[in-house]
Amino acid sequence: MSGELVLSVRHVKCGYRSRSLIGRGEYKEILHDVSFDIRRGEILGLVGESGTGKSTLAKTILGMVKPEEGEVIHYTKRPQMIFQDPYSSLNPAYPVEWILEEPLRIYGKYDAGERKRRVREMLDLVELPQECLKARPAQLSGGQRQRLSIAVALLQRPRFILADEPVSALDVTIQAQILKLLKRLGAELELSYLFISHDLNVVYQLCDRVLVMKSGRIVEQGTVEEVFDHPKEEYTRQLLAAGE
Repeated sequence: MSGELVLSVRHVKCGYRSRSLIGRGEYKEILHDVSFDIRRGEILGLVGESGTGKSTLAKTILGMVKPEEGEVIHYTKRPQMIFQDPYSSLNPAYPVEWILEEPLRIYGKYDAGERKRRVREMLDLVELPQECLKARPAQLSGGQRQRLSIAVALLQRPRFILADEPVSALDVTIQAQILKLLKRLGAELELSYLFISHDLNVVYQLCDRVLVMKSGRIVEQGTVEEVFDHPKEEYTRQLLAAGE
């Protein structure tokens, strides 16, 4: 892991304004002075209970939510996303070959032969058999769909991947396979990840560092060993105890 920054989140505050028939509704702040960095090759975990602001932070990093204060600085191209439910993010009407080739066609940089070569290269990268090319998402297993979702995220050769609960819908055996794949891809392609999860055991297996979020604030951060073995905050100790 180098010291090269991939992402900096600096004193970000943001939230939502409720809808009102008589003007601007009440503003509710979700994120409170959130700051952290992600460096090249690092896998940073983000943990916390549901409703604590993890998804809002992801949307802010992706540019879907604008901070009220602070800034999000990308040092590479915008991150690509791996979703919790790959089925909802894949077009069910088309086969795998179309799903992988269409973004390259839109990009306009590759001729037909190069697009097909890259599609097959991508299947090999995520360890999907070539027979999957003609299959539609519904014909794939959950693990295969997640591998396809990872392949789609890697098409534009990003340096930073935002993974939102990417293994929570999979059984334990398939989880382990996908985590192993993500780790291998990170090492081979020098990827950085922000890995959002409620499963502390998964974070411990995969991540280098971890952020603990409570009520929109980062209450603790450090290496996985520091946070898991010597938690400083009572909230962190409660999360760890609940995950045992």
